Amino acid sequence: MRAERAFPCTPGAVTAARRFVRELLPDQPRETAELAELMVSELATNCVQHARTPFKITVSIGSEIRVEVRDSGAGGPHRMSPTPQELSGRGLLIVESMADQWGVIKQPAGKTVWFALPVGRRDPTTRGGKGRSPDPAPR
Repeated sequence: MRAERAFPCTPGAVTAARRFVRELLPDQPRETAELAELMVSELATNCVQHARTPFKITVSIGSEIRVEVRDSGAGGPHRMSPTPQELSGRGLLIVESMADQWGVIKQPAGKTVWFALPVGRRDPTTRGGKGRSPDPAPR
């Protein structure tokens, strides 16, 4: 199964992106669906706040759940090291720690940040991060 949807560059699009992903995962365990929602929320927020462009989400479900978030903004994502007092800067850290795999695909106009989760039961005590992107480019 594959589904795709475009979103405008507005704060409300982040909520719509979460809903889009949740509605595509009704047969998945609650933990898996919640992880996918959280990670797509972080990536959609990055599109709105940093890329400042509309974005497209593609969800593919086969042997794994793969979610791609594509924007047309210049530059690439980078991991930050926020202090406990800082309210933002944790998006890629969340994706890196929760996804089984993730990465960045650079394109002539923008980039796609993707993550993958297993289909079916997920042990909530096990974190992902097995297949981290080797070098996300600076934003």
